[in-house]
Amino acid sequence: MSWTVGFDLDMTLIDSRPGVSKAIDQVGAEFGLPLRGTEFADRLGPPLGMLLADAGAPEALIPALVTRYREIYPSIVPYIPAMPGADAALAAVRAGGGRAFIVTGKHAPLARLHLGELGWRIDDVVGDVWSEGKSAALREHGADLFVGDHEGDMRGARAAEVFALGVTTGPCSADELRSAGAEYVLGDLTEFPDWLASWARTNPPR
Repeated sequence: MSWTVGFDLDMTLIDSRPGVSKAIDQVGAEFGLPLRGTEFADRLGPPLGMLLADAGAPEALIPALVTRYREIYPSIVPYIPAMPGADAALAAVRAGGGRAFIVTGKHAPLARLHLGELGWRIDDVVGDVWSEGKSAALREHGADLFVGDHEGDMRGARAAEVFALGVTTGPCSADELRSAGAEYVLGDLTEFPDWLASWARTNPPR
């Protein structure tokens, strides 16, 4: 038996703020809407359609806005870096004989573009899921723990009854992550390899 670790993508494994901000600004300009990319970048986590609705985009236009955003997105992928410690975190899972997969609110084909750009080998990508909606993917893949930066990630992990590990690299504070169900919180993924080694000693694979 070996570990299976689920990771969120945006603001957990990748810092997508610069690219998302640029793409949203372009979509807003093309559609004549007052969409501010920096505001979207500060609230990453939920699916794009939800963020657009929260920003006041006309409901009837949201499908077209999402489509145009996805058309633009490949051009911004090269400008989106890995989060500090992301490579080492994935390597730590592999070094222990574990499996790593991604569960994200991002559209799965767009998420896979980042894997190719960054050269990451990931066992699977599940996209377009959010908060408690992530629990089905975590159960299906037999996850032992889930790593994420958002309250929704913690709720998804707890709904799936897997260990919820928070990182404070996204929009949520440590207290907010704990209130949403995080069982432990790291400052960022540079702390993950040592934490995983310690946790694995007292949590044998199921």
